[in-house]
Amino acid sequence: MNKLVVFTVIDIVALIAGLAIYLFIVGKQLAKVATNLEEAADLVWKIKANAEVIEPGLERINRTGAIVAGALPLLYGMAEGIIVGATYKPNLDTTPPVARPAMGTRRSRMLDGVGFIGKS
Repeated sequence: MNKLVVFTVIDIVALIAGLAIYLFIVGKQLAKVATNLEEAADLVWKIKANAEVIEPGLERINRTGAIVAGALPLLYGMAEGIIVGATYKPNLDTTPPVARPAMGTRRSRMLDGVGFIGKS
């Protein structure tokens, strides 16, 4: 019975030591996470402070964008008119004929060499 008590005490001490080590490790990791979250929170507050300066300008940009978006149909119509007036349409009545050599059709001497006499 004496051995059973000793093994039980050793088992309980090992369990408590294991739990202590586990809690120590988890505590260190949670401390790192808390530090990272604190740094992230500081960055978020800085971003918020910078965005507050930009916000009034966004209203002006949105207003200007709405004006431009309203003018787009008019600009599109004007561009269509410019393109229609500037599109090239060839005059098919005055197209010059295909250029022919001044000496007429050329005769090849190679054809004479094989016994074929072509048109002159």
